Amino acid sequence: MLSNVKAIEQEYLNPIIPQRADPWVYKHTDGYYYFTASVPEFDRIEVRRAVTIQGLGFAEPVVVWNKYAEGPMSANIWAPEIHYLNNKWYIYFAAARTTDTVEGLFDHRMFVLENESPNPLEGQWVEKGQIKPNWESFSLDATTFQHEGNLYLVWAQKDLNIVGNSNLYIALMSDPWTISGQQVMIAQPDYEWEKIGFLVNEGPAVLKRNGKIYITYSASATDYNYCMGLLTADESSDLLNPDSWSKTPHPVFQTNETTGQYGPGHNSFTVCPEGKDVIVYHSRNYKFIEGDPLYDPNRHTRAQIFGWHSDGTPDFGIPVADALTQK
Repeated sequence: MLSNVKAIEQEYLNPIIPQRADPWVYKHTDGYYYFTASVPEFDRIEVRRAVTIQGLGFAEPVVVWNKYAEGPMSANIWAPEIHYLNNKWYIYFAAARTTDTVEGLFDHRMFVLENESPNPLEGQWVEKGQIKPNWESFSLDATTFQHEGNLYLVWAQKDLNIVGNSNLYIALMSDPWTISGQQVMIAQPDYEWEKIGFLVNEGPAVLKRNGKIYITYSASATDYNYCMGLLTADESSDLLNPDSWSKTPHPVFQTNETTGQYGPGHNSFTVCPEGKDVIVYHSRNYKFIEGDPLYDPNRHTRAQIFGWHSDGTPDFGIPVADALTQK
């Protein structure tokens, strides 16, 4: 049954795609929406496209890359993103050598694929190698954005001198796979709602509107405590200055018992054909999970239109109910 929450404009029947976490949607100039996400097996990268967001659920996925049998890209293929930069396609993703953890941390690093074909479902995806931050440690969830002629990378990484799992960093890029200069921390888990289960800031997504640059991110463990926070900077500020970024002190998108949505997060942004802003995210439709929530496959891809507060900040509302009850 559709949600009866009046404050949200619901144009999509959720979930859009079952069992696809960390969803990334990119609307290209060819009129297609391109989609990639983590698959439950964490063993490959898929891309699909459709002329509508809803239609992505019916589109045939194309496997564009498979994990290796061993080595640094052989385990836990997480959170791919597809971008179009300098007339080429790029996929950013995280991969590890092993599924084992050390003191609660996986061994992920960030990697990049490139495709020169006009259609990223075709052509050859070439490995451009590992993105190298200023130090080697657990790192993941790379995303890029362009601003005033510069290309920036934002990602999550462990600082061995800071307690917790991951903080958010920003750096300039000299090309789509190379960090140039120093990386700067712009967020770390400060509030109690960011520290439930794990101390996590991860999954950044960039939205440029109203003279501001917004970065949403996800916090806490991947169960029903998972939620989204918000960073804000003036578009004219020095984005490499940590003081340019302010953090909203409360979650901006979180579990809602009434609509039956639990642990919404790791989002991306796009627009509908009419130009309205759309948030694409994953959540579950049940609260309690047996075993490690990371390996529960039912983080489904969902989408909804969102609005704006009077101060110019995004108003994501609440995650709407599923169109059909499913588990």
